[in-house]
Amino acid sequence: MIEVKQLTFSYGRDKEALHGLDFTVEDGEIFGFLGPNGSGKSTTQKILTGILKGHGGTVSLFGQDIAAVHGQDFFRKIGVLFEFPYLYANLSALDNLGYFASFYPAGQRRNVRELLELLEFKPDFLKKPVSSYSKGMRQRVSMARALIGSPRLLFLDEPTSGLDPSGAVLFRKIIEQERQKGTTIFVTTHNMLDADLLCDRVAFLSGGNLVALDTPKNLKEKNSSHRAVVDYMYQGRRLTKEMMVSELEEGFPFAHDEILSVHSQEPTLEDMFIRYTGRGLNG
Repeated sequence: MIEVKQLTFSYGRDKEALHGLDFTVEDGEIFGFLGPNGSGKSTTQKILTGILKGHGGTVSLFGQDIAAVHGQDFFRKIGVLFEFPYLYANLSALDNLGYFASFYPAGQRRNVRELLELLEFKPDFLKKPVSSYSKGMRQRVSMARALIGSPRLLFLDEPTSGLDPSGAVLFRKIIEQERQKGTTIFVTTHNMLDADLLCDRVAFLSGGNLVALDTPKNLKEKNSSHRAVVDYMYQGRRLTKEMMVSELEEGFPFAHDEILSVHSQEPTLEDMFIRYTGRGLNG
């Protein structure tokens, strides 16, 4: 679906933002593209969506070199959720989505009201101007805009930004439903929980270079200490013991009356992000 070879981009002399990126995204994959601020994530996504021109190397979407693409048919296969909502503030959700839906052939458009209902948008605000919406409501309209044309390839930039926990769960469910339809999804986010729960593979970007690319599970397992912490009761006292996971294969090799919990010391995806990029999520 996406093939990137030796991708470079410069904002001027001595301002090279990308240093020869190589990666592919398979059909129907949810691919996470993660990096600290200033690492080149936004630049890469703008190139992939055709917003930014003048890159070096090659970028192919749907088997076509994006540098050679002309015409709207190609871009009608792509949906984009921007980090900051691109909506007309003086128009309502219905008017905004009606306008954006007009860019697509009738057979490709999704029903606006059904889409907003799926996204649990408050019915009372359907005809009120976007300027009166909360950030979470704007995010729902922006997601509807990204989905309105039934895209084959979906770019999501910080998809759960501004949502409460139940809203984030809903969005992750909808993203997974899109993948089940065969949609390929490219996600950029600082939310490591989203990346861990959603993505088949993640790429870590640092300083315009890819520094890691694997499944979240493999990244964590490769860097695991393979240790576990066991909380237990013995002779009326609560105790804790740290040990290798392999030591537990034959049971608990110590005196105990009751095992309370066993916690793996496996690193989180956020731990891996910091280890590979050398910086925190907002660094």
